[in-house]
Amino acid sequence: MRVEDDRSQVAGFPFSAVVGQDQLRLALILCAVHPGIGGVLVRGEKGTAKSTVVRALTALLPAVDDDGVARPARLVELPVGATEDRVIGSIDLEKVLRDGERAFQPGLLAAAHQGVLYVDEVNLLHDHLVDVLLDAAAMGRVHVERDGISHSHPAKFVLVGTMNPEEGELRPQLLDRFGLAVDVAASREVDVRMEVVRRRLDYERDPQAFAARYQPADQELAAEILSARRKLASVELSNRELRRIASLCASFDVDGMRADLVLARTATAHAAWRGDTEVTEEDVRVAAELTLPHRRRRDPFDEPGLDQDQLDEAMSKADEDAKAGEPEPQESPEQNGSDDRGPDSDGPENGPDDGPGNGPDDDGPEDPDGPGGGVRATDRPSAPPAGEFKAKLLEVPGVGEGAPGRRSRSMSTRGRVVRSTRERGHGLHLTSTVFAAAESQISRGRIGGRLQLAPADLRGAIREGREGNLIVFVVDASGSMAARDRLSAVTGAVVSLLRDAYQRRDKVAVITVRGRDAELVLPPTSSVDIAVRRLQSMRTGGKSPLAEGFLRAREVVLRERLRDPQRRALVVALTDGRATGGKDALHRARVAAHLLADARVASIVVDCETGLVRLGLAAELARELSGGYVRLAELSAQQVAGVVRAAA
Repeated sequence: MRVEDDRSQVAGFPFSAVVGQDQLRLALILCAVHPGIGGVLVRGEKGTAKSTVVRALTALLPAVDDDGVARPARLVELPVGATEDRVIGSIDLEKVLRDGERAFQPGLLAAAHQGVLYVDEVNLLHDHLVDVLLDAAAMGRVHVERDGISHSHPAKFVLVGTMNPEEGELRPQLLDRFGLAVDVAASREVDVRMEVVRRRLDYERDPQAFAARYQPADQELAAEILSARRKLASVELSNRELRRIASLCASFDVDGMRADLVLARTATAHAAWRGDTEVTEEDVRVAAELTLPHRRRRDPFDEPGLDQDQLDEAMSKADEDAKAGEPEPQESPEQNGSDDRGPDSDGPENGPDDGPGNGPDDDGPEDPDGPGGGVRATDRPSAPPAGEFKAKLLEVPGVGEGAPGRRSRSMSTRGRVVRSTRERGHGLHLTSTVFAAAESQISRGRIGGRLQLAPADLRGAIREGREGNLIVFVVDASGSMAARDRLSAVTGAVVSLLRDAYQRRDKVAVITVRGRDAELVLPPTSSVDIAVRRLQSMRTGGKSPLAEGFLRAREVVLRERLRDPQRRALVVALTDGRATGGKDALHRARVAAHLLADARVASIVVDCETGLVRLGLAAELARELSGGYVRLAELSAQQVAGVVRAAA
């Protein structure tokens, strides 16, 4: 067998030279030992060497037999802007036009076979492409049925995705499809940071010499990975450890059975990596730390990670289950009941713990307009916000061309085909292409046989789909809104709308109005969970400078238009309309609302006014904004669905 070496002339950063990131290194090695684990999701702040470690992994993978030629495993990088055709492959149009023969052109998944498929910023990749990648990683094969082509090819690779959580999270259902997940952060130890900088400078000074210094260590590591791969089939997973795995997954209440399977595969790979022939409790614990953290997130605003105390408790219970073997049906409930009962257990007879913060003096400083004044949301009782619900769809009027999402109508590369176009880059509109070619068959001298096609015959497909928008929340946090029950309802409404924005792939910004000014507490971001955390620390009380709130919203929208002209904005104002910030506050609020409407910004006012006597000021502001209007209590009602479109 001939050996082919297609490595780059510039030496890559050695895997063995990476300082720290032990858990990330272990996760990558285990996936290299057992690709069936399903890949690794690496979450971390920028500048934590995520990409460096991933790219260094390729040199450790065993050589690939490609039609009798041994070549190094490849690292295939998938760009965020890649199309579905580029990822899974499509019909070879050039061959069709030239030879009249239908042929399949492989995509990036085929190129990544027996190597590493790396997706940087995987959280910014379209959801349908993430599904395609994860399906291929789990099945080890790609099936393509499109454009009259039926094709299947192997695609066994180590899938690695990296992301910065500040730029937006992956959906929980997509998180579950990654086998392992690791959170990385830069070390705070001075010696470690010094060593990182030193090694990086040494590498930049002479990459070849630096790589040669660590080559023996990398070769040894590669040999250990190959040895572990060969031992993998002989590693025994006993019923006792399998029961431990099942008990762990049940304790963390994970959905489905994927976690159990991945945990079993990871524990087996770890045992093979250690050189053992049997899975032990240690292997299961290590696998749990890599497998379960991202599967615990049932709500998009849940904090990621795995609490070690909770893991210790779950491991202790799993150990009891593992030792018990197959218990009698009547013994298990009795044992569980005796373990759970006790004098310190919570029960109705113990009564609720009143705790601090329920007294009459918990309204905060007397001067809410002063520096640091007002009441923080976190100073209130820790009960969940009232009025959380599934928010109805609020759409921006018209048809846009923004980033793919699930809110407003748009022209996109996916969705329902509405018409054809002569422009390229929209995908093939087959019927229109055939019709265009048919008109020229006589002039081209065709008498019989295949249809004669020319590049001028090609027609693209215009598709109508959905886009994500910029949702700017203007939250009135003034004294008139600060009644505890009312503010709790407003907070619940905002959280519901934020959850809806998360699911529809929107960017969000949050502006709070109180005291003498409007504060942009969260600039436009795709990380909606950060918006929830900022909302929880929101200060309340003082006057209501609504004019400043609308002007700040206008400023945010116009600035964002320069950065992302295609993303349309929707301003959602939650207020009772009682502008009290300074002289002629209500008049200035109306003028500011009119200016926002002149900027062609869609809006909706959520009226938070309560009580028997209603002034109707929020409805007046909605008219000045030329936007929609809905009362807070009706925000989840059926009539909300078309309120913005009706107002437009």
